[in-house]
Amino acid sequence: MTEKNIATKIRVYAYNELNEDQKILVDRAREATKGSYSPYSHFRVGAAIRLDNGTIVTGANQENASFPAGTCAERSACFYAGAKYPDVPFSAIAIAAWHEDDFVEAPCAPCGVCRQSLLEYETQGGKPVEVLLAGRDTVYVLDSLRSLLPLAFTEF
Repeated sequence: MTEKNIATKIRVYAYNELNEDQKILVDRAREATKGSYSPYSHFRVGAAIRLDNGTIVTGANQENASFPAGTCAERSACFYAGAKYPDVPFSAIAIAAWHEDDFVEAPCAPCGVCRQSLLEYETQGGKPVEVLLAGRDTVYVLDSLRSLLPLAFTEF
């Protein structure tokens, strides 16, 4: 038997320690939470993706009474970016969540389906996509989407 250790490096910042580009992306993700349709969970999620051409695309979760019919903020944003700008790689994504009367305290990570979907765009773009997971005051920064899904299903 052999054993492998998988480690993910997460840099932890206070919001005011981010650079201006990172702050703008986090702010756009937070703003995107307002577009959430979440009458069941009351958990509003926003995502903002910066493309290599500087364009920022946003998305918000959209729920449905038939739960599988909804979609997450991250997939809402990445599918729109992929359709609207098919040849432009992603450079960064920020994700924020609002619950009840404020942004969530701890940074919120994407679900497994979103991790796999986002990783497809990172792979297609041929370079790492920076990830910013924004809590109320704390932001986790990861070097790539692959770090969220180290044993990803990829083309064979």
